[in-house]
Amino acid sequence: MKVPSSHVESLMRLGYTEAEARFLYVVATHSGYFTLRQYLQFIEAHRGKRSSVFAKKVLESGHASVRDYLGYGGVYHVFSRTLYGPIDKANLRNRRQHSFEFIRTRLVLLDFLIAHPDFDYLESEQEKVALFCEKLGVAQEFLPAKVYEGGLGSRPTVRYFVDKFPLFLAPSVPSFPPVVTLSYVDSGAGSMVGFETHLAAYQPLLQQLRSFRFLYISPSNGLFARATERFRKTVKTPLESDVSSEILRYFQIRKRFEERRYVVPVTADFEFLNEARRRFHGERFEGLYASWQSGAIGEPELRREFSQIKPGSSVFFETVLVAQHRSTLASTERKRVNVA
Repeated sequence: MKVPSSHVESLMRLGYTEAEARFLYVVATHSGYFTLRQYLQFIEAHRGKRSSVFAKKVLESGHASVRDYLGYGGVYHVFSRTLYGPIDKANLRNRRQHSFEFIRTRLVLLDFLIAHPDFDYLESEQEKVALFCEKLGVAQEFLPAKVYEGGLGSRPTVRYFVDKFPLFLAPSVPSFPPVVTLSYVDSGAGSMVGFETHLAAYQPLLQQLRSFRFLYISPSNGLFARATERFRKTVKTPLESDVSSEILRYFQIRKRFEERRYVVPVTADFEFLNEARRRFHGERFEGLYASWQSGAIGEPELRREFSQIKPGSSVFFETVLVAQHRSTLASTERKRVNVA
């Protein structure tokens, strides 16, 4: 985990010990929120004077606030610009107030980071964009993005990787070269909606990668089976399939649906149609559909159009349990689904 010595020294000048400064840097950069349990695990110490002294210091300095949350106890929010400024992160959204759902997600994320300190996490939006666009040759239009409307007289701002979930390079299996490792952090709320939305946002990028690993990180294993199946259906199958056949099937089912030819609903067709609409959207596909529907092009032309798109990506999916700082990723008996 990257913790620049210059930034540690800057935080130490605010009155913190080296261990406290390193922890605060990680919290400010990746989470914004922490519990004293996480602090003690980070410094590998037991509950006692060190945690109480640290808590008193961050509160009395005005660098953090604390609130009690059911099931979590005291949750500290590092918000002060006085602390973020010296480490060049004054504009991070971690400083702002957030919903309880966001806080729960960040606490799980921090547990993951503490459990895996050896990974070289990409911290900033700029680092992530550079990795994909400059090193891996992915066009910027395929990156997950969100548009923020500006005020009067200003232009909208496009931001990338706004979820800020862990992203790093690491071997997918021992002795293999490093691959891009992306992730989704589940707060433990018991719903798959967020994961499905996340996969949809990342689908264009995943389709550009020849090899990658994806982690589903959660404090509970209750959704692991469903998450694995959803990943297989949304990511694995499309990447391994014959793209031209998938598009032709999409056009055929879409046409039957638009012409109201389904007297009896066919669940498999409707599920495929919903997935295909997310995968094959944009002017290019709409133009091809219009040409195919009118008879201007047929199956041979469609197959030639996509003949250069070949499956064969090496994809690895893992579920990672971080409940109370336990992680299956670091275990020799971790649960891995190889989608190569």
